[in-house]
Amino acid sequence: MAEQTMTFWDHLEDLRKSIMRMAGVYILMAVVLFFFKDFLFDDVILAPSKKDFFFYRLVGLDFSLSLVNIEVSAQFMIHMKVTFICALILTFPYLVFELWRFVAPALYEKEKGAVRGAFSFASVLFYLGLAVGYFIILPVMLNFFAGYQVSADVPNTFSLSSYISLFTSTIMTFGLVFEFPTIVAILSALGLVTQEMMREYRRHAICAVVIVAALITPSGDPFSLLVCTVPLYMLYEFSIFVCRK
Repeated sequence: MAEQTMTFWDHLEDLRKSIMRMAGVYILMAVVLFFFKDFLFDDVILAPSKKDFFFYRLVGLDFSLSLVNIEVSAQFMIHMKVTFICALILTFPYLVFELWRFVAPALYEKEKGAVRGAFSFASVLFYLGLAVGYFIILPVMLNFFAGYQVSADVPNTFSLSSYISLFTSTIMTFGLVFEFPTIVAILSALGLVTQEMMREYRRHAICAVVIVAALITPSGDPFSLLVCTVPLYMLYEFSIFVCRK
């Protein structure tokens, strides 16, 4: 009953407290990660540029990148950028929990169960997307770009900044794209999307998935496009499964 009599300002105060808690946990995680620079870069961030990376050994590919730094302050700024992104990744489940705790009082009882399940599964899908981007999509893109030349007279030399930009944009994009079933599940719980509707637009979805895959993998080669398209289309089929009839 207390939740029903809350005023606008009470909800605003709850939102302020949630934001403060999320910011506190996020900043604390960023501070801790800042002191794990060697582990973050040597064992995680730069691992896809080394020939002993899991994907290259799996497909029998002899590939590695030699990175250079060409800006005075770039390495420090990259350290800060990577720290904040990794802090966001590690605190994502807590951020989702805070978001759920804020929106739950506004839902009807019959909606809470389905929406709670969608929020609970959001972190799993997010980390699954990160894994696909990290272990599959990023190595494919790196291999393509490293071997692509407009002329044999122009050798490829990759800067640390460009590598980090490709790394972060790829894995974060897939982490967010993999949240699609979560959004569909929430919309379904609210009665806005049904399985029949998703099946009716399956052919349209295939076209949309190919377009999105082409945008995510600008390399344009058929193999990269296929590698990106398959998991995205599987996401759509999974979204149909989590939808209510």
